[in-house]
Amino acid sequence: MATDHIRYDVLARDALRGVLRRVLSDAAVHGLPGEHHFFITFLSNAEGVKLSPRLLAQYPEEMTIILQHQFWDLLVSEDRFEVGLSFGGIPERLVVPFSAIKSFFDPSVQFGLQFDPADGTREAAPGNLPAAPLPTAVGAPAAEPAAESADEPAKPTEGAEVVRLDRFRKK
Repeated sequence: MATDHIRYDVLARDALRGVLRRVLSDAAVHGLPGEHHFFITFLSNAEGVKLSPRLLAQYPEEMTIILQHQFWDLLVSEDRFEVGLSFGGIPERLVVPFSAIKSFFDPSVQFGLQFDPADGTREAAPGNLPAAPLPTAVGAPAAEPAAESADEPAKPTEGAEVVRLDRFRKK
């Protein structure tokens, strides 16, 4: 097999992270339009991630946040985003580099992106989306209840089913 000297995988990954950066930048300036909201899963122990010791102890490997109604001060730069969220009634400030993100999903339009967290240099198989929404609590990390309050822990969720993007494309 021929060697890919152009590194299409890196170019595709960077382009898809650009989509994520653009969507978050627009949300920071204009807010979320219509019913759009975002599930963002990231590696909580990745380089550049900033979480409180309390959150890091609770989610030492990965965390899912939801940007919907209760978030503030969303700032987006070239390599990361910062956002204020409340966890169990306690306000927190999170800093998440785009390189730490595993997945992005907007259930209002069934659009998602997945990134390979193994080495941060390869894109996951193109066209894969989570078919079922992730946890639905606003501003709550993964494994918390679907209510607006993040005070009661819930049972961990099962893995999401993956479907092909072709299923959603217009023919």
